[in-house]
Amino acid sequence: MWLALDTATDRASLAVGRPGEILARETIIGARNHAGGLLAALDACLARAGVAQEAVEGVVLADGPGSFTGLRVGAAAAKALVRVQPMPLWTAPSLLVCAAAAAAAEGVILSVSNALRGELFAAAYHFRPGMVESILMPTVLAPQDIMARIPAPSHIVGPAAPTLGGNPTWPDAGDLLWLVGLAGGVTRVADPPRWEPEYGRPAEAQAQWERTHGRPLSDPARPAG
Repeated sequence: MWLALDTATDRASLAVGRPGEILARETIIGARNHAGGLLAALDACLARAGVAQEAVEGVVLADGPGSFTGLRVGAAAAKALVRVQPMPLWTAPSLLVCAAAAAAAEGVILSVSNALRGELFAAAYHFRPGMVESILMPTVLAPQDIMARIPAPSHIVGPAAPTLGGNPTWPDAGDLLWLVGLAGGVTRVADPPRWEPEYGRPAEAQAQWERTHGRPLSDPARPAG
């Protein structure tokens, strides 16, 4: 039994089940509600699935890029769960989770979300039977540069899809759960206590501090030297 969490956007979601079998889902709308609502949503999801927390054998988390605050909330919850009840933590890019909803489509799926400052987080994937191939790893690009890199995607998905002419979609924990059974879909975290999500770029507060002081802000998680 697996627990899937996504808090990368303003629509957080949770799912309990196995690849191909979703027993329960919960959604939290509004980025400001993630921190206060996540644990209650987790309890509700487990209860609706009829699953005790002790029966969960792994956690899979969408690890960004996305909202700095949202990713911190999800990472903190996932780390706490695997520390209290020792079990593996797996991750997948949030943009891949968005693309998974269109996995039945032929060709390359372009997935985009808002990176602020006039740019987008972008990634591209090609789904094949039993596996997914990363055509463009998650990166930050201007909209015109994305289309130069991926000129003819079969589908454009993600929260920022309207910027490139697509329809908006959000990552869903049910699709994240499906990726567990797919080659190339998830990656196991070797050292959960020291692991951090893929923010994609520094938080705006950090960027402003670095511009003001003319030097990088120190990272307490990064070894000295």
